[in-house]
Amino acid sequence: MSGLRIQSTGLRTTLQDEGRRHGQHLGLAVGGAADLHAFRWANKLLDNPRGSACLEVLMGGFSAEATGPMSIAVTGAAGRLSINGRRQSLWRTHALQAGDTISLESPTSGLLNYIAVHGGWLGKDLCQSRAMTPREGLPGLSAVEPGQLIEASTDIAPHRQVPQTFLPDYTAPLTLNVFPGYQYSSFSHDARRTLITTPYTITQQIDRMGYRLSGAAIGVPEMTLLSEGIALGSIQVPADGQPIVLLNDRQTMGGYPKIGTVAALDCSKLSQRGPDTPVRFQFADLANVQCERVVFEAFFARTAWNTNGNALIWP
Repeated sequence: MSGLRIQSTGLRTTLQDEGRRHGQHLGLAVGGAADLHAFRWANKLLDNPRGSACLEVLMGGFSAEATGPMSIAVTGAAGRLSINGRRQSLWRTHALQAGDTISLESPTSGLLNYIAVHGGWLGKDLCQSRAMTPREGLPGLSAVEPGQLIEASTDIAPHRQVPQTFLPDYTAPLTLNVFPGYQYSSFSHDARRTLITTPYTITQQIDRMGYRLSGAAIGVPEMTLLSEGIALGSIQVPADGQPIVLLNDRQTMGGYPKIGTVAALDCSKLSQRGPDTPVRFQFADLANVQCERVVFEAFFARTAWNTNGNALIWP
């Protein structure tokens, strides 16, 4: 069995797929790839099934050695990718042979990189998912460790690269689409206006569980809530009025008022931004957000590579 022998994991490296959707009643977080766009492209480059597990690397510092032949694809944050000490391009496939080394340095923009392998990385499965959730501390499902062998198939895939038009800009101004949340009607008109008319800044308190923002305080309704299930992108507002956007490793239950929910694809954009980044919110029509997601899914499901491997064909 071929694979990557991990040498360094940087700040954090985990295996992520589409998430664990059958364990919330057990208190298990959904998890899954934080940036769906980069995650899907990594698998698309290799013609993997859409939910195939990828390595998610936070802020570079990653290095590993191939133990056999394989094809990988690296997408996400703009940083230096090196294979055997030579700089290589992101957003394309690379063939590795036994003994080849790969490394990722700290990115200049974006936070997360995704490393896919042809056929998908192998690993421990729990509740139909290989997603690792570090805060839960589950044996074998917390994080990738130095010295660990992440197994994969030995298939070599054709050379491919993502067309320039589909590459993201992780420095572009970020406005998040929001639709009303569980307690929206309990927030005052002024509170709702504050959310969408004032800029917020990403604080140092960010992780896969959620992003805490700072800015104008949102008026919190005086109400007592029973804990309830938490959706991806929920904007909960604690007593200080500073919004928290909950992401993939969010708690399964919570009792803070929630003014809105950020669209899933916008959560992906948020996950690539670091501290001190300005963020704005805008209320969006639910039908438009759903249509955007349908188009996103159809694109990755239906497009095919041309014979040169550098363009996509819509059938």
